[in-house]
Amino acid sequence: MPSSIKSIGVVGAGNMGSMMTLRFAELGLAVSVWDIEKKNVDQVVEHATNDKGIKGRVQGFYNINDFAKSLEGKSDRKLFMFSITHGKPADEVLRMIKPDLKKGDIILDGGNENYRNTERRQKECAAIGVSWIGMGVSGGYQSARRGPSLSPGGDAKALQLVMPFLESYAAKDPKSGTPCVKRMGPGGSGHFIKMVHNGIEGGMLSVLAEAWQYMHDGLGMEHSKIGDVFQTWNEAGELRSNFLIHIGEKILHTWRTPEGDHKGEGASRDGGYVLDDVLDKVVQDDDNTEGTPLWCLMESASRHVSCPTLAAAHYMRISSGNRQERVRAAKKLEMPMPKPIEGTRDYKEIIESLRQAVYCSFLASFCQGLELISRASIDEGWNVNLGDCLQIWRAGCIIQSDHIADLLQPPLAANNELTNAKFVDSVAHELHKSFQGLKEIVMEGTMSDQYIPALSATLEYLKYEGGLGLPTKFMEAQMDYFGAHNYNKPGIPGEDPGPVHKGPHHYEWLPA
Repeated sequence: MPSSIKSIGVVGAGNMGSMMTLRFAELGLAVSVWDIEKKNVDQVVEHATNDKGIKGRVQGFYNINDFAKSLEGKSDRKLFMFSITHGKPADEVLRMIKPDLKKGDIILDGGNENYRNTERRQKECAAIGVSWIGMGVSGGYQSARRGPSLSPGGDAKALQLVMPFLESYAAKDPKSGTPCVKRMGPGGSGHFIKMVHNGIEGGMLSVLAEAWQYMHDGLGMEHSKIGDVFQTWNEAGELRSNFLIHIGEKILHTWRTPEGDHKGEGASRDGGYVLDDVLDKVVQDDDNTEGTPLWCLMESASRHVSCPTLAAAHYMRISSGNRQERVRAAKKLEMPMPKPIEGTRDYKEIIESLRQAVYCSFLASFCQGLELISRASIDEGWNVNLGDCLQIWRAGCIIQSDHIADLLQPPLAANNELTNAKFVDSVAHELHKSFQGLKEIVMEGTMSDQYIPALSATLEYLKYEGGLGLPTKFMEAQMDYFGAHNYNKPGIPGEDPGPVHKGPHHYEWLPA
């Protein structure tokens, strides 16, 4: 730990902030903590008091100005870590502590914030000589305690001052021991990359959920048997050391017990799986507590980057959240429920095809997200190193996947402005190799009414991304008919393939 940083102030003592507080104390810092909810402050202080290793290093505050003043004189500069809800709450806290800020102070915003808000606050703070660093923190509350993946972006000099501290806090790549933190670039680049990370995460979550249900409802497999499959996938091959598959296996092998977990949840004398206590209802995209997947899709549309796997996953989550409407719609639509998959194929063959489909869709999710980062980096002048993105995602984060990182990092590190990852021979080969398995799963799943939005979106994505006979030919003619949109002609130099530019030809289909 650098001698210049001996203390830190944590704003927010919820799941993430409380774990950060305890970890910072373990790293030897004097930690001041404030939260608008007094009980959150009390809980983390009590936890720290009962831990002999960090006793006396955590001080809680109910008054935010006393909190800010408590950092005076303990280090060369005041250092804050924000771990609060995006938007207005962060603006309000900045307003409240601003009178106590001095030139040279640094604020690390570790929340899931919109990168444009980050850039606005960076300008506001720069006016008084304070550095605001927008920093993605990935891995959930467990990693916040043990070491997360970090993606800071902002002023280079300020980040240089705190980088030794961040390197001590971050997760370490198990292969090289390298800390999973890099300066992503200036401005809001750090929060943008965390936003895309969460978009990729959404795609992968949906793909794996679809695969679980495919085996459970389509193949009639018990949860523990599916957990065994996930465990095998995670031990070797293209899905090795994948975080989501790893925790999926743990979930599928978790049984109810008479005592339940340490808080009594999952307690049952009748046994069964804890998973069966969970309703099919993801609400964080519906109640506005999570903005990153939405922002990711908005950015992909505005920057003209096709991200259908991420989009399909997000839209299913939106529908899942409003279960009240789904119950009503289900009575009207009378949709069929998933049923057993019929056919002559052996279960082992289907599961191998499903493994290929999951891998293909995971890789496509990475391609879509990284292409969006590349496009934004060019547009914003950030000069993001795509190889660094893969490096910080090697440990401590939700989308950790060893084989995919090994595949993507070398070529993307060598070409920071690669806006189409399918141009890389090895990537194209892997997608091509797993395409047939994906196609078989989507076909069989469609016939048996499985829920496969992200898997089927990936299949179509690969078809139209690599297709040269798209039905948009007919679409373009219709748009020319009613809107005189003009078109390009096939086989004409400068038009085919030609740049993304309005064509020179118009046919007067119907004189106005």
